[in-house]
Amino acid sequence: MMSDHPIRDRPRSLGTVLLAGLLLATGCSGDGQGGTDSDGLEVVNIGFVGPLSGGAAYYGRNVQRGITMAADEIAEAGGFEVDGRRFRFEIVSLDDRYLPYETATAVRRLLQQNQTPVILVPHAGGIRVVQEMNTREPKFLLAAYSSEPSILEAENPLMLMLPPRFDGYQEPWVEVMMGRFGTRLALVPTTTAYGRAWTEAVSAEWTRQGGTLGRDHGVDYNTTTDFTGAVSRALADEPDVLFIGGPSQPTALVIRAAREQGFEGGLLIMDQAKFMEMLDIVPIESLEGAIGVYPVETYPTPGAPLFAARYYERFGADSPSPTSEIAINYQALYLIARAMTLAGTTTDPEAIRARADEAARTLPQEVRVYEVAGVTDVGLITRDVFTAHIVDGEFVSIRIPVPGGAP
Repeated sequence: MMSDHPIRDRPRSLGTVLLAGLLLATGCSGDGQGGTDSDGLEVVNIGFVGPLSGGAAYYGRNVQRGITMAADEIAEAGGFEVDGRRFRFEIVSLDDRYLPYETATAVRRLLQQNQTPVILVPHAGGIRVVQEMNTREPKFLLAAYSSEPSILEAENPLMLMLPPRFDGYQEPWVEVMMGRFGTRLALVPTTTAYGRAWTEAVSAEWTRQGGTLGRDHGVDYNTTTDFTGAVSRALADEPDVLFIGGPSQPTALVIRAAREQGFEGGLLIMDQAKFMEMLDIVPIESLEGAIGVYPVETYPTPGAPLFAARYYERFGADSPSPTSEIAINYQALYLIARAMTLAGTTTDPEAIRARADEAARTLPQEVRVYEVAGVTDVGLITRDVFTAHIVDGEFVSIRIPVPGGAP
């Protein structure tokens, strides 16, 4: 483990960060899709198709906020250069309500009406549908925001997987939980496809390390409002650790129900839930012994606190905490701009994808929230990953050896 990072006050202000000139010109030619704006910048439409209504809307809007923040910064800095011409991004967003069949419909609409060379989709079901579309004309680059490892199995040549794959988390997390709390695990995860994939991975690793599994008491976190019954049934198995997780807000309600019923054990929380969002609902004492995603504001990289300060400067000191959804997608849009610069085109997705690895490795430090190492042949953006275990009210860093090439 690395040194501890306390839960500290969020940064409140930062002097203006100059981002102009970060993306250097190279290549041959590029064509915008949205004309030229009043500042003389040519416009490139970037598609976003994700949940903007329904139970997953908060998650979808965090992803949207990350790419919008990056697009605004790029425009304010004078755009990015491709062969002597300057461009900015326009984010075109459509709501799919987290339903893959609506994802497909929305993608077709973006291609027909907005000529989007890049479309971002933030859930595995939608990503799988889009993987069957994006290598046919009109081709486009799929920016896939999901840590579900199976999306890499398609070996889609026009995909970038933005977050780390989650199957590196379970081994070190289970080892920590068993060492601190014991070997009996009960499960109260969300029952989405993503939740089931996580549950299978945790269950397999828990038994591999010699632990005992209770029953799966999973519920749909997007529709359930009272978790008392599910938690009560799980605690009847007398667990040392609970595996839980879904969106942050209902996950916090699961934790509240468990603590109110007297559970004092560990909490193994899937990566969809975020500590800083849960702290808006439950106190830090309720999260003691939890293990999950490291908060962006105290993430152990030089760029993370700079990003957090820019975020609060832009959205206000009282804004909700920046999550990894916001930060990863923010950085990804800068990577895409850099890849377009290197490829010399804003419209050829194959050329842009071909320069993604170089773009990741040469991304300017000013926008490098996470220390990306490169892009694998199947499109995984690799980087060092740190997760957090709460011990005496502090975040203890746990480094994850991510499959797929993280250093």
